[in-house]
Amino acid sequence: MNKPISAALISVAGTMLSDGERRLIEQYRPLGVSLFARNIESRSQLAELTRQIREAAEDENIIIAVDQEGGRVRRLAEPEFRPYASQYVLGKIGETYGQEEAEKAVYEHVLLISKDLKDCGINMNFAPVLDLAFEETAAVLKSRCFGNDEKKTAAYGKIMVEGYIRNGICPCIKHMPGHGRGTTDPHLGVPFFGSSQTNQIFPVLPTAVVKELEKDFFPFGKLNHAPAGMTAHVVIPETDAVNPVTQSAKGIREIIRGRIGFDGLLISDAIDMKALNGKIGEKAQTCIAAGCDAVCYCGGDSEDAAEVCKRAGFMSDKSMIRFEKIKNIFQNNVYVADYEAVARDYESLTGRIEKYRDNYDATEVLNRMKQTRGE
Repeated sequence: MNKPISAALISVAGTMLSDGERRLIEQYRPLGVSLFARNIESRSQLAELTRQIREAAEDENIIIAVDQEGGRVRRLAEPEFRPYASQYVLGKIGETYGQEEAEKAVYEHVLLISKDLKDCGINMNFAPVLDLAFEETAAVLKSRCFGNDEKKTAAYGKIMVEGYIRNGICPCIKHMPGHGRGTTDPHLGVPFFGSSQTNQIFPVLPTAVVKELEKDFFPFGKLNHAPAGMTAHVVIPETDAVNPVTQSAKGIREIIRGRIGFDGLLISDAIDMKALNGKIGEKAQTCIAAGCDAVCYCGGDSEDAAEVCKRAGFMSDKSMIRFEKIKNIFQNNVYVADYEAVARDYESLTGRIEKYRDNYDATEVLNRMKQTRGE
């Protein structure tokens, strides 16, 4: 008899499972484990860690996920792994040299990342980012977007989604229903779609703004068949003036499942972020109640992870059906006829674009999050 699966992706503290973490996975059987830079030292070490996770879960199909977007957001980093361009750079290739060149770079980007992930036992990538970049977009996100063109974003996103699936990696489109208009870093506060000048939340957005949001929804709608997606911790007052979409039953039902038409596995963005209210267990419970299939906890604390699993509860029947579809993807294998030739061409294409330089300090943000942990 299969053990029930907790509706949570948890995280671990170090480069190998501790005895406590092993027992945690055995007891609660989470949907998955998300890995971060703190968990990765080398290819061989990472492959051993993912083996330990599968062994503890007694399931080859437990989700083992990372954020390997490229650019600033990459958990598998140099010198052990190849440097990857940001989505900003991939989008700029299209603006500078044409969409055909950009699509080639995107294809090679996915192929090379898929091989790295597959070789190390990782089966889900929290990518692509389908948010649009605006002048006011928060620094945490801006360099991670393809750009402001919703049709090109959808086109590049389609190549990524299909490429990852073909190569045995489950893609997870993010951040639904769109994060680009948020001016606040969700790690530290609540982004909302309102007046950036007054920081005021409007009870109802003007009709023109509501219509404009269709631009943000467009890439997600075009890729609503993706097997997995991640929510955005943003308040859209037109739908729910109080709760971020991640914790809003109305937001998930009317926008993500309704207007966008997404029916894949819906995972919350990290519930550790300060955009969500409540203690960690409360956050997990409210996200599931709102309509997320699973929550993502990234802090690496075993006690918190256990609380998240308990409060999130077990996966629903509908959520399990969505997960079963994902498991089929894991059976696909990466095929690269000439890996080095693909890598050289990718480096040539992406090397022509200057990297996006922002002043976002991820270390400082994480330190500030830890200072207010548990609030």
